[in-house]
Amino acid sequence: MNRSLTLKLGAIALLILLLLIPLLMINGVIQDRQQLRDIVLEDIARSSSYSQQLSGPIMVVPYRKVVRTWKTNEKTNKRYQEIGEERGQLYFLPERFELDGKVQTELRSRGIYEARLYHADNHISGLFSIPAQMGIEEDFADYQFDQAFLTIGISDIRGIENALKLDLNGQSLEFEPGTQLGWLGEGAHVKLPALDRHKGAELAFAFDLRLQGTGQLQITPVGKTSKVQLAANWPHPSFIGNYLPAQREVTGTGFTANWQTSFFSTNLEEALTNCLTSDRCDEFKSRNFGVSFIDPVDQYLKSDRAIKYALLFIALTFAGFFLFEVLKSMAVHPIQYALVGVALAFFYLLLLSLSEHIGFAQAYLLSAGSCVLLIGFYVCHVLRSVRHGLSFSAGLAALYGLLYGLLSAEDYALLMGSLLLFGLLGVFMVLTRKLDWYGIGQKPAKPLVFDLGAVE
Repeated sequence: MNRSLTLKLGAIALLILLLLIPLLMINGVIQDRQQLRDIVLEDIARSSSYSQQLSGPIMVVPYRKVVRTWKTNEKTNKRYQEIGEERGQLYFLPERFELDGKVQTELRSRGIYEARLYHADNHISGLFSIPAQMGIEEDFADYQFDQAFLTIGISDIRGIENALKLDLNGQSLEFEPGTQLGWLGEGAHVKLPALDRHKGAELAFAFDLRLQGTGQLQITPVGKTSKVQLAANWPHPSFIGNYLPAQREVTGTGFTANWQTSFFSTNLEEALTNCLTSDRCDEFKSRNFGVSFIDPVDQYLKSDRAIKYALLFIALTFAGFFLFEVLKSMAVHPIQYALVGVALAFFYLLLLSLSEHIGFAQAYLLSAGSCVLLIGFYVCHVLRSVRHGLSFSAGLAALYGLLYGLLSAEDYALLMGSLLLFGLLGVFMVLTRKLDWYGIGQKPAKPLVFDLGAVE
């Protein structure tokens, strides 16, 4: 390879490395704008309500137990019985738990940023099966039971939008604020009628809960068998938690999803026991599932993904320039390479700034169109041919189209990118298959005249 070709390739490689500086600066701007957006969304959630997690309902029966302890008098060496009292609570999870939720989303704006809130109309129902003698097999006569209550944990009670009323075996009862359980967090509870301490009972319950939240809705399947159905007008759900829906349907206007679990799959009774005996309540609270209403790929994430392809994009554009040089025996100055590279870098800044106001798709179209027109106009004069300039512009527009396809196809991005590179390599090899690389630079290249009127 002759010296002139080596110098030209070295200059192109140096230009590509230098263009990393503005690209890194633009990437920093993307990160800063994304952090600012997150701060604004957090502030909106702080003013309304955060993500919601429902834990419950759980039935709690407080008790007092007579404790008899035999002791020995140190002076008389006689044994005597000391009677004390022990306080505690019995916990019962539902035999059956069902939740039917209808979710509507809305946008709240602050400046140019938008947060997606949801309103969930939930109908919660189920059945508690209380065993005879409260499940106590020994010393039952030593127990005295206080008024039982039903409690449900709601992670952010500011989101409760209706007055809670419990239907218990046909009897209407009013909920009161607070869960009465420190480890369960915020929520509500309702005092239950007196229970027959000797006989078992089945308590059918139902109540409506309208809940506002931001971002995510999570549910703890507390029943021995749990069935949850959610329907929403959000077409981009992200299902989260330990259990995926047994059935789901996602359309352009929304989704429906159904979950079914049992104690065999959740082991929730053991998790509750560990919470009560060893204060390891995170295990109980983490056994949940739900849905996220956050846009999975917003404009900042797409802009960040786009700029990751910038170096490859610039290299491919410079390769096209270089092909015109060697195939048409033309001389293109490194400064002209640099100007085209800077124009390509500005595309990402235009994309970021426009997408904050008009949406990513429209911003991409305007930014790519502006760059193609600017570079196409410049290349027509650089190559001294309208036909060559239009051909270069068409190839650049095709590259922008392929890049948009890569950004939109989350699951197939790697496949599409691999096929694109392989195809471009094939085109390069076909066009240069008869080129004498040793002879490049030996023939004098046509001098480049900066005459704007010399366009064909």
